[in-house]
Amino acid sequence: METKNKIALITGGSRGLGKNMALAIARKGIDVVITYNANKKAADEVIEEIQLMGQNAVAFQLDTSDITGFDTFVEQLTTHLVRETGQPNIDFLINNAGTALYAPVTDTTEQQMDAVFNIHYKGVFFLTQKLLPYLNNGGGIVNISSGLTRMVMPGSSVYGSLKAAVETLTRYQAKELGERRIRVNVVAPGAIETDFGGGRVRDNKEINSQIAGITALGRTGLPDDIGGVVAFLCTDEAFWINAQRIEVSGGQAI
Repeated sequence: METKNKIALITGGSRGLGKNMALAIARKGIDVVITYNANKKAADEVIEEIQLMGQNAVAFQLDTSDITGFDTFVEQLTTHLVRETGQPNIDFLINNAGTALYAPVTDTTEQQMDAVFNIHYKGVFFLTQKLLPYLNNGGGIVNISSGLTRMVMPGSSVYGSLKAAVETLTRYQAKELGERRIRVNVVAPGAIETDFGGGRVRDNKEINSQIAGITALGRTGLPDDIGGVVAFLCTDEAFWINAQRIEVSGGQAI
């Protein structure tokens, strides 16, 4: 990585929306670091694709639900950056990694809630905290939420509630980091055709048609609909956008 390029870290960047974000950010001339939980092969393929664009990229394994591993990850990251660029800092952090939970209020277990809480809120909170000393002043954070904080779909009470907590956290982060000129925004995708949640939106024709029917633009979302928005938030043109929830849903359930 060369010091002239800015650097973005995307968690969960080996597949789905995270992969699309990483590629879109690289197209902006920004170098990329991605994390992956288990699928190193997929992560390596993303890295290779980014390198073919002429951008620098690297992948690290990270379980964002396990805060006990964060110190080791930060040490690996900063050691790599110092070796490659001469300094340990990044410019943008995109908190994207996540998993789905579809369970009604009556059946949700404490174990299920804890698992989703750890990755979607606790992990986001403390990974950001660990990385703040290495986030350049004037940089940015993009937290990834969901249209489910606005639209109620039975079975998503825990997931939607925790994403709402992330949206509130985003505003607090924007306020507290303003003196460092670090802007913090949240992108809330609508229903997207990926393998998220076992490919529920992509593969279930009934769900896909239902969502398309309540969306102003007449279809469900695709990964390419999201990555470019996140990439835009990592540019100077987006500097004055701060503490905002940007829903990217094609006008779903309006």
